[in-house]
Amino acid sequence: MSHAAVGATGTPRRYLHSLWLLSARDLKVRYATSSLGYLWSILDPLVMSAIYWFVFTQVFNRDVGEDPYIVFLIVALLPWVWFNTSVSDFTRAFKKDARLVRSTAIPRSIWVNRIVLSKGIEFLFSMPVLVLFAVFSGAHVNWLLLWFPVAVLLQTMLLVGLGLLVAPLCALYTDLERTTALILRALFYASPVIYSFRDLPAPFDVIGAFNPLAGIFTLYRVGFFSDLWDPMPILVSAVMCVGILALGMWTFGRLERPVLKEL
Repeated sequence: MSHAAVGATGTPRRYLHSLWLLSARDLKVRYATSSLGYLWSILDPLVMSAIYWFVFTQVFNRDVGEDPYIVFLIVALLPWVWFNTSVSDFTRAFKKDARLVRSTAIPRSIWVNRIVLSKGIEFLFSMPVLVLFAVFSGAHVNWLLLWFPVAVLLQTMLLVGLGLLVAPLCALYTDLERTTALILRALFYASPVIYSFRDLPAPFDVIGAFNPLAGIFTLYRVGFFSDLWDPMPILVSAVMCVGILALGMWTFGRLERPVLKEL
């Protein structure tokens, strides 16, 4: 295969147009083949929120999180679903459309970015759920809600970087797909979803700060719970997101040709 075929860049406009077409295709397939359609975007986080709300407010005496706890849960569970479903799909990003990946002249990073975009759109589609629960539970909104788009940006950078790492590695080493699933399962409990970063006791607060999701989820939450503001995990997350994105771009460039040979 020629170097031009591997590294062909085309124009940014062509890339963005193709990215949108692929992402729109993913959404159409997802919703057209499901009788529940849009509800699937919100059903998973809603069920998870209901379960954790019941366990931690009705069964146990909760000493973590904030009130209203259901809003505290949902504001982190929605981006967690975006993160979890994206990383899960990264493991099959190239094998799922192997023929197209081999034949297209568009940079192969598009097969990662279309997952981030389509799952990100589903995340945005789920925002009315957060708004409704915030209104009906009487949650207070403050000016720190302006950090919400920054959280979205950081999570996008993190996911693109992870996708550029995970997708080619899983294409070359098939066992990594199951390993990634196990890591995601553990990462849910290691991330401040059902608790906040400040609930972590020493020395786990220092260790937990190096989970980039800690700062990102803090930014999502501070618009509703201003006392959760903590610059340390936020700064660490920002640095790590940039670092992971750079590492992903470098790794993808090194592994793109071996992946094409493997496919």
